[in-house]
Amino acid sequence: MSKVPSLNYRKVINALQRGGFVVVRQKGSHIRLQKRSAEKVIKLVVPAHTPIKRSTLSKIIKSAELSLEEFLKLV
Repeated sequence: MSKVPSLNYRKVINALQRGGFVVVRQKGSHIRLQKRSAEKVIKLVVPAHTPIKRSTLSKIIKSAELSLEEFLKLV
């Protein structure tokens, strides 16, 4: 199992957009994204930090219902 990388927020946003998420809005230093499917809506908040802490990024990936390997392919 590989470690969660330390990434810039722009790379994280771009990867999530490739995974089907859409930027809904930004307020201050927090960017909100969401992904709609037939049965539910997944909502995420990504902080506009450079870099994003590994623990925070790990929670974002888990909330996006992606595995680390899937996320790294999107990056």
